[in-house]
Amino acid sequence: MRFIVLVSTLMLLTGCLGYPASVQPVQNFELNRYLGKWYEIARLDHRFERGLEQVSAEYSMREDGGVKVLNRGFDTEKSEWKQAIGKAYFVEDNTTGYLKVSFFGPFYGSYVIFELDHQNYQYAFISGPKTSYLWFLSRTPKVSDELLDKFYTLAQSKGFDTGELILVTQVDE
Repeated sequence: MRFIVLVSTLMLLTGCLGYPASVQPVQNFELNRYLGKWYEIARLDHRFERGLEQVSAEYSMREDGGVKVLNRGFDTEKSEWKQAIGKAYFVEDNTTGYLKVSFFGPFYGSYVIFELDHQNYQYAFISGPKTSYLWFLSRTPKVSDELLDKFYTLAQSKGFDTGELILVTQVDE
């Protein structure tokens, strides 16, 4: 009985890892270049971000070698800023864009960078464990139409429902 409880617990704790077969994490990933502030350009809707605008994510190093994640967004209904602090760790090696992220204790979810501007680290396309999780992040609050088209085309080719994408309102800084 203990074994069944242990296996069930482990499956629950790791159940949100992995990624869709249609995406592959980027290779030659450089965490130091990825650190800093990113703006959310587009996303698929989830309850933890519902109604948020001006969403950003800021990544910095933790003392334990992991990554501190600070997500922030403006709740339009309540007219207030909301933020969540999490932690992330590499799932494979530190040159593969595949991390596990936690905002709730021991529960981790996949953070899979499947497209990245390797030259300048100016944009990234992120997947979660399933095709119902998708984000487009940029170093700037606005992007070109060409880059947005690239995101839509690539996401659709990988099985994401681009018809459900939310373009996030951002304010120029």
